[in-house]
Amino acid sequence: MTEFEEFSTCWPDDQLKAKGLVADIRKVVNVKDSFTRLQQEQEAERRKRQTAQREKEAAAVERRRRYQTLQGELSALFQMSNPQQRGIALEALLNKIFAVDGLSIREAFVLRREDGQAAEQIDGAVELDGSQYAVEVKWWSEPLGRPVVSEHLVRIFNRAEVRGLMISASGFTQPAIDECRTSLTHRVMVLGEVHELLLLLEQERDIANWLREKVRRATLDKRPLTIFGLDF
Repeated sequence: MTEFEEFSTCWPDDQLKAKGLVADIRKVVNVKDSFTRLQQEQEAERRKRQTAQREKEAAAVERRRRYQTLQGELSALFQMSNPQQRGIALEALLNKIFAVDGLSIREAFVLRREDGQAAEQIDGAVELDGSQYAVEVKWWSEPLGRPVVSEHLVRIFNRAEVRGLMISASGFTQPAIDECRTSLTHRVMVLGEVHELLLLLEQERDIANWLREKVRRATLDKRPLTIFGLDF
């Protein structure tokens, strides 16, 4: 009916009326079509939002599950009696902890000289906001002192633009902290503790933001060691 254009069959007096009726019908149909299209667009947008919300909720559930799993694995390390096995397990677990928030960390690797002998071992390298961090993790019975921290400082100073992150299960001595504070004039070096990672996992906090905040406080306040849950 809306496509009707032939009015010659109508009586002359009725042609104008017929044209008017067809025009009115077209208006009604166009309004209805516009309303239908609007409804379809709104329905498509509603489904799109619902899909996005379901995906977001599913991602949150998966993230929570991964955090709980990692928390359980990290807690289990405290029950291990073999220090060497515990250290190896911690290095592997650190891989997964950083990866949960999208940080890429290389597995432990050994740098070798030309003769094939091991020169040094670095537990990993994390990339965050375009910066590379050489990562060292230690699970010792005593706080880490200046010598072991200095070894890691030498490693990062031998690499252009590389920053340092050292994580300890037993804390750090004050001389070690002071050594890192002095180095901040030339290179970013931050310290962390294993129990911070456990707390981050328990609270499902972002690991990347944890490292960002440590770096911010180290560079602005000259504090290489700030503790999550205590200092921020």
